[in-house]
Amino acid sequence: MEKINTSIKVIAFGLIAEKIKAKELVLEGMPNTDVLIGFLHQQYPELQHLKFSIAINKKQAIGNTEIPIGAEVALLPPFSGG
Repeated sequence: MEKINTSIKVIAFGLIAEKIKAKELVLEGMPNTDVLIGFLHQQYPELQHLKFSIAINKKQAIGNTEIPIGAEVALLPPFSGG
């Protein structure tokens, strides 16, 4: 029987990439952004003090958002500009 790929690709930018010591992660079993954030806070406690936003397939996630299988998820640090 063929194994179904249920992973998502997580891309980290800026300070977040520095904190997790990786620019990309491949994760399994992340159905929504609340589960993802909980996992990240558990694995990388220093992220608990950082504000960051999440984009799923290049669209900003607001609140708890479903993450489709195979999605590309970006962890975006706060940015300023004008």
